Amino acid sequence: MKVDELFHIGRRLRSIVLQSAIVGMALSVLGMLLAALGWLPPVGGAIVQEVIDVLAIANALRMAIPPRTLSDY
Repeated sequence: MKVDELFHIGRRLRSIVLQSAIVGMALSVLGMLLAALGWLPPVGGAIVQEVIDVLAIANALRMAIPPRTLSDY
């Protein structure tokens, strides 16, 4: 039972980490494109990057909230 719970935690952790990484990278690329086109000044780009980092961290903190149920118990 504990091993099964460990597998559930691992799967959930992996999906949250991938979601945070992919969305964070996509938003960073979008910000770089906006900066390259001149629509985002350097200070604005730094602020946007910090917001993206905070969003990725906040998404990763979802792992601290236990799931309601485990699917195959």
